[in-house]
Amino acid sequence: MYLKILALSLCSCKRHSYALSSMLHFFRQPQIYQMKKKPEFSAGADTELPLCQVSVFRCACRMALLMIAVVRADVAYAQDYPAKLVRIITAQAGGGGDLAARLIAQGLSGTLGQQAIVDNRAGFLSIETVARATPDGYTLLLYGSSMWIVPLLRNDASWDALKDFAPITMPAYSPNLLVIHPSLPANSVKELIAIAKARPGQLNYSSGAAGSANQLGAELLKAMAGVKITQINYKGTAPALNGLLTGEVQLIFVNLATVMSHVKSGRLRALALTSLQPSALAPGLPTMAMSGLPGYELTSKWGLFAPVGTAPAIINRLHQDMVQILNRQDVKERLFATGVETVGSSPVELAAAMKSEMSRLGKLIKDAGIRAE
Repeated sequence: MYLKILALSLCSCKRHSYALSSMLHFFRQPQIYQMKKKPEFSAGADTELPLCQVSVFRCACRMALLMIAVVRADVAYAQDYPAKLVRIITAQAGGGGDLAARLIAQGLSGTLGQQAIVDNRAGFLSIETVARATPDGYTLLLYGSSMWIVPLLRNDASWDALKDFAPITMPAYSPNLLVIHPSLPANSVKELIAIAKARPGQLNYSSGAAGSANQLGAELLKAMAGVKITQINYKGTAPALNGLLTGEVQLIFVNLATVMSHVKSGRLRALALTSLQPSALAPGLPTMAMSGLPGYELTSKWGLFAPVGTAPAIINRLHQDMVQILNRQDVKERLFATGVETVGSSPVELAAAMKSEMSRLGKLIKDAGIRAE
């Protein structure tokens, strides 16, 4: 902005320069503006610059020089980055993003020329730690969708997913599955919806924690299909899945990796993926969107973040390295074996995906009255 002001101030057309600089000057130093009236200009006249224009011109020059100095310092700092160990903070060991974090750390150790390690923190401590960290590129966060969904469910979340973090990339995602007990005579989402409409409130879905993918997936189905299905709460996803296996409930939305063995053995029947596009993780299985519910989408996503205020040059460097790592065949294969597909989005794409999901699920959560303790 100030570079543009500087360029306009130097242009030969003094009338245009005067209008712009006087306007800016009016808002910043109205007392000087009052000292000089707008001079009369004639074509080709070489009129002396008024006091207000000179003042704004000098201000613009100083600001432009300051911006150049800041940019140069930013670039110089990024060129020296990294000069020490880089920490990738994530949830507890063994969690959904733990393997991804370790593969990323191993890859970054090679591309950055400095060691990158995984630092596991239980609960939301990992999010809070990075939100308060110095924005120097040495403390990163790898976390799942709950990082931006939890604040929609509770008022005591101490972080703002959009304001406290600088997106780097979405490393990977994992689709969920709509799975039913084989005793239910449905072989498609449309058939399930027909049964639910014929028997309102008689079908049950199992759910773990409030706001979990189990609950949000089922509530999104109810809202989009206009059906009544009863929620049965369990203390976690494992007992919720067991409730389906024993026939206590008729359906569940659950992570693909968690349930695929039961689908292959015939103990459960998978009807659809919750991703927008079909996945090689479940060949031949349609998506919810393809099964009569256009726009249905609810997947487990992971994001890599730095604290807000981290130099853009560092964000760009990390993003480029991440894309290189995620495109490695060995990384793709190891994550695929656990039910995860690599992505490697841009920072802008990650931010857009977060905003879109927060908007969609925010309305769903509000309408369904879902709150987490």
